Amino acid sequence: MTLTGKQKRFLRSEAHHIDPIFQIGKAGINHNMIVQIDEALEKRELIKVHILQNNLEDKSELAATLARSTNSYLVQLIGSIIVLYRESKDNKQIELP
Repeated sequence: MTLTGKQKRFLRSEAHHIDPIFQIGKAGINHNMIVQIDEALEKRELIKVHILQNNLEDKSELAATLARSTNSYLVQLIGSIIVLYRESKDNKQIELP
């Protein structure tokens, strides 16, 4: 399943008021971070990740890697903020249009 344009717009509006809960620094993405993001997605379904200025990797590659590693959808990459969504198995909160 892929997200439709309407679903992405809805998720972007939901994510607008959320603060980033993870930061990617110059060390990049590691296994521990992926596990923590995976757990956060299961609890919250929609999260933001902030890419710090000292990270020199390509932002779109980082976003794609995170989405692939956590089996989530990349809702938005704007500036240095990544918005990820994955439907929770046990804690469903967001009802997509």
